[in-house]
Amino acid sequence: MTKDEYMQIALDLALQAAAEDEVPVGALIVNPATDEIIAKAYNQSAHSGDATAHAEILAIQRACRKLNTTRLWDMDMYVTLEPCTMCAAAVSFARIKNIYFGAEDTKGGAVVSGVKFYNAPTCHHKPHIEGGIMAKECAAVLKEFFKNKR
Repeated sequence: MTKDEYMQIALDLALQAAAEDEVPVGALIVNPATDEIIAKAYNQSAHSGDATAHAEILAIQRACRKLNTTRLWDMDMYVTLEPCTMCAAAVSFARIKNIYFGAEDTKGGAVVSGVKFYNAPTCHHKPHIEGGIMAKECAAVLKEFFKNKR
């Protein structure tokens, strides 16, 4: 599959989140060697009552359980929005090889925006980062969601 095809699946998850009145962010963990989607998730903070139930965290947890490991070496993450500091740290701890994200998050992002978590000297693992995959489509879902909230 292509990066756009994986991101489309993440975007479909984000739309599912929006339909459930959750902030529309979707994430996948992919094994690029086999093209297998190991785990997928979307934000569930509002309905779970758990501030840490971000799509990235849930996808990492599911992938670790499925593979019976705490390290996701050589795995890729596709996520519709630039990860926040919490999620960037989780990616680092899980040792995910690549992060592919859609829209930049200039307010809450921590990968190419904000604190730029992976540039910190205390960060033990820095994944390869590629943003802007289907950025317009990913941003449009978020803008529409928040427009309807106002």
